Amino acid sequence: MRIFRLFRIIFVVLSFGLDEFLLAHERVRWLKKPLNAILFMRDTTEPRAARLRRALESLGPIFVKFGQMLSTRRDLMPSDIADELARLQDRVPPFPSRQAIAILEAAYGKPLSSTFRSFEEEPVASASVAQVHFAVLQDGRDVAVKILRPGIALTIAHDISLLRAGASLIEWLWEDGRRLKPREVIAEFEKHLSDELDLTKEAANGSQLRRNFSDSRMLMVPEMYWDYCTKDVMVMERMHGMPVSQVDALRAAGVDIRRLAANGVEIFYTQVFRDGFFHADMHPGNVQVAKDGRYIALDFGIMGTLTDIDKHYLAQNFIAFFRRDYKRVAEVHIESGWAPKETRVDELESAIRSVCEPIFDKPLREVSFGRVLLRLFQTSRRFGIEVQPQLVLLQKTLLNIEGLGLQLDPDLDLWKTAKPWLERWMSEQVGWRGFLKSLKEEAPRYATLLPQLPRLLNRKLSENPVEELGQTLQLLLIQQRRRNLWLAVIAGILFLQLLWLLLG
Repeated sequence: MRIFRLFRIIFVVLSFGLDEFLLAHERVRWLKKPLNAILFMRDTTEPRAARLRRALESLGPIFVKFGQMLSTRRDLMPSDIADELARLQDRVPPFPSRQAIAILEAAYGKPLSSTFRSFEEEPVASASVAQVHFAVLQDGRDVAVKILRPGIALTIAHDISLLRAGASLIEWLWEDGRRLKPREVIAEFEKHLSDELDLTKEAANGSQLRRNFSDSRMLMVPEMYWDYCTKDVMVMERMHGMPVSQVDALRAAGVDIRRLAANGVEIFYTQVFRDGFFHADMHPGNVQVAKDGRYIALDFGIMGTLTDIDKHYLAQNFIAFFRRDYKRVAEVHIESGWAPKETRVDELESAIRSVCEPIFDKPLREVSFGRVLLRLFQTSRRFGIEVQPQLVLLQKTLLNIEGLGLQLDPDLDLWKTAKPWLERWMSEQVGWRGFLKSLKEEAPRYATLLPQLPRLLNRKLSENPVEELGQTLQLLLIQQRRRNLWLAVIAGILFLQLLWLLLG
């Protein structure tokens, strides 16, 4: 089955004339005429961007998602291609409405009219994995109904198997293959795709994000209506906003575009560093703006998570980077294990400085991220820095954020906008605020544990066999000698508990 899918991909590439992208390279340009002579029947009169977009649509969801990501990178893509690929964000050809209705009636076990007072058969948005219809519940609530595409799971499974085969081939043929960890990256991608195929998981993601930003003045997240959510259907509050890509319309509606761009940066860092839970598919089709200037987040199928350790090392990297402390950036890479332990700090520091220094104090429109990414890749290759699969989604999201910022406010200084927020967050984690916060969180745990210590110690002593009696007696003597110390510890715990109550 995998080989048939591979032939299908090759067929689509040749049918839509996408070989011209490869044959534009001078080394293989000589193949252009022979190939055109063999494939003389194909129609390549349509613009290249339109052919690329239609080819990605025909190949399925993974290729569409790749096109969505490229559409946000207008600094990396020609404008004609970026404009055309933007149509993949929410205008993928929909599946028939009768299929959508059949899925809904099967999910609820009753006619559509018994669930919804009204249902718009024409989808308002159609993406690679699902499409969305507006409806009204029987109690009058306006909702958006997301329905999974029929048979999408099988298509994705075939594509993932091809990606796995390609990853293994890369590791085998390319000397850098193992360092880039393509199989681990594909496994991480597959995990998030499988989550996207279960709409109850997406609903749970949206619900969590809504809780995280319940008191936010910058971000709105729709409420999930759990009584109507299944694996194939998700029903949520209908939101009213304009696509974030329609900058002129937003400006005409009185939205402060510069403030909007800066808020986007803060929302991103808040999700990553405060919560360790972030929206990882932030292309313009999934982001709207309300009349009051708040962002509206949509589509929660792909969410990224970070451990406390990842957050700590990332924050250290970002802070050092914003302060131009390249030595600290190099040290953190080695401490975290991202770079080999034998790496010389001074050499890595010098390499990082040569990449990063030219882009400081410049607005987004003057930064060539394509060149920056290429130089970063060359640096990581030189020093054997391994790809971290758990950070791939974060890197993808950061690219999307930069793409959105470039559309909204090309004069935005990404570094100056982010630095104060990150420094404040770091002070809350490792400064005196962080100490008080940890004290408040841990005091109840210690207060609960303290009364159990004699029982736990007695159990441990009773488990010792006769031959360990000497060791047991030694422990008892130590316990006797440190009686006063235990009293001091108890007094300290009581003080911490009191402090926690006062802080609470």
